[in-house]
Amino acid sequence: MTALMDALQRAIDIDTNIFLFINGMHNTFFDYFMSAYSGKWVWVPMYAAIWYVMLRNFHWKVTLCCMVGLALVITIADQTGATLIRPYVERLRPANLENPISDMVHIVNGYRGGRYGFPSCHAANTFGLAFFVWFLFRKRWLTVFMMGWALLTCYSRIYLGVHYPGDLIVGTLVGLIAAYIVYRLFLKVSGYKTMKKVPHIYAPILVGGLTIVGILIYSTVMILQA
Repeated sequence: MTALMDALQRAIDIDTNIFLFINGMHNTFFDYFMSAYSGKWVWVPMYAAIWYVMLRNFHWKVTLCCMVGLALVITIADQTGATLIRPYVERLRPANLENPISDMVHIVNGYRGGRYGFPSCHAANTFGLAFFVWFLFRKRWLTVFMMGWALLTCYSRIYLGVHYPGDLIVGTLVGLIAAYIVYRLFLKVSGYKTMKKVPHIYAPILVGGLTIVGILIYSTVMILQA
């Protein structure tokens, strides 16, 4: 038992050191960029583009099953982290004032998040969506974009000081499991089979890319106005 506790403490120390290293690399431009990128509502156009691809390619009943499936993925991933795991693990966020390392953490606009951060619901939700989209369409560049989008979201949570890397890794696993389970149920209910050709498949990449460009422009303008 002592050896196990020592190994766990070493893992926690490594996690903390990696967090402090990444969080310590910051500047004013990325303060604006990461804060905006980490927002939920800014990505609504990209979500709408994913829905658009479904509507253009699937029967309305399959599209409805997709939307229900996505809602289930997000709900399961989010609640598994927030309701089932966090209250029992009770790992303080790095930026939480009760955390001994909080004075060393770079935060943006006073944002510290809730009290506990293990696992990361942002990681669970974004990777849950990314994995479900991967399972659904099986298209290389859309998968690459969605995974990159989710990965940068995770990086932004470390940058903002509200999650350790370990929080994000476990959150990603939660998102993967939720997406896989719901996708298997979706296949049984809808009878869906992967399509070889999916017209308009690049719409989410285009809209998501434009959103990132918009965030870059916003961050630049804020720097110039400062």
